[in-house]
Amino acid sequence: MKKVTVNEVEYEIIKDEGDAIDKDVLALKITDYFDDYDYIVGDWAYGKLRLKGFYDSDNKKHSKINDIVDLESYIENNCAYGCKWFQIRRIKENK
Repeated sequence: MKKVTVNEVEYEIIKDEGDAIDKDVLALKITDYFDDYDYIVGDWAYGKLRLKGFYDSDNKKHSKINDIVDLESYIENNCAYGCKWFQIRRIKENK
């Protein structure tokens, strides 16, 4: 399992199309807003990183617009064709 640590939080790298993960830029963009999501998807458009949170289908907070099963559709319809993008999942701490 490949991992990346951003702002002292560990994430599993699920997908990294085109070597899209830039830890320095990601550290500036990830805020506590994304803490609740199961996945974070980032794509590059016009030299800028855009982030979107997604939930697993069994998460009670998921809806059609943020269900991870629709990730492929999101990439096809909302991202620039052939763009660099990534999917990461926060590694939950065992308590």
